[in-house]
Amino acid sequence: MSNPDSFIDEVSEEVRRERLFRLMRRYGWIPLTAVVLIVGGAAAWEWRESQAEAAAQARGDAILAALSTSAPEARAAALAEIAGEGEADLVTRLALAAEQQAAGETQAAIGTLDAIAGDGEVPELYRDLAALKALMIDSDRAPEEKLMALEALSAPGAAYAPLAREQIALVHLSQGDTEAALEQLRALLEAAETTAGLRDRAASLMVALGETPEAAVAPDAAAIAGQ
Repeated sequence: MSNPDSFIDEVSEEVRRERLFRLMRRYGWIPLTAVVLIVGGAAAWEWRESQAEAAAQARGDAILAALSTSAPEARAAALAEIAGEGEADLVTRLALAAEQQAAGETQAAIGTLDAIAGDGEVPELYRDLAALKALMIDSDRAPEEKLMALEALSAPGAAYAPLAREQIALVHLSQGDTEAALEQLRALLEAAETTAGLRDRAASLMVALGETPEAAVAPDAAAIAGQ
C-alpha cells in the first residue's frame, strides 16, 4: 500500500508546478522583454560608440588632410568645408580662424571667432578665448566698443583677465591716453595671476612710456625681498 504522505506530496508538487506554469504563461513575457531591452540597449550603445569613434577618426583625418596643404588660403578653404558647429568641431573652427588670419582674411577670421564666442554649446573658457582673439585682430572696431568688450573679459576671476587687461592698455595707448594705459600695466605687474612673459611685456612697455616698473618682480618675490 502506498504511503499517503507521499501521495499528498506528489499532488502538492503538481499543484505548485501547475501554478508556476500559469504564472509563466501570464507574466513570462515581462522578464523576456527585459532581457531583450537590455541586450538591445547594449547593442545600440555599442553601435553609437563605434559610430562616434568612426566620425571622430574621419574628422581628425580631414583636419590633418586640410592642414597638409602648403598655402594658408588652401588650408582655410579646406577647413571651411569640414567645420561644423558646437563643441565637437571647436578645434576645426579655431584652426580655421588661424588659417584665415594667416591668409590675410581678417574679417573672415573675426566672423569665425565671433561665431564661436556666441555658440552656447561651446564651454565658456573657449568662448572667452575666441572673443579675446577676435578683439585682438579687429583693427576696425571702435575703441569704445573694444574697451567695453575687454572690460567684461578682464573681470576678476575671468580666465583671460591678464591678457584682456594688456589689450585694454594697448587700446588706451591708441587713443593717446598714456596714464590710463600705465594704470592697466601697473595692475598687471601687481596681479599674482600674471604670467612671467606677460609681466615682462608690461614692464618693457612701461619703460618705453618713460616709467620705471618698480613692481616688475613677482609679488611673492617682492614680499620675500622686503622681509
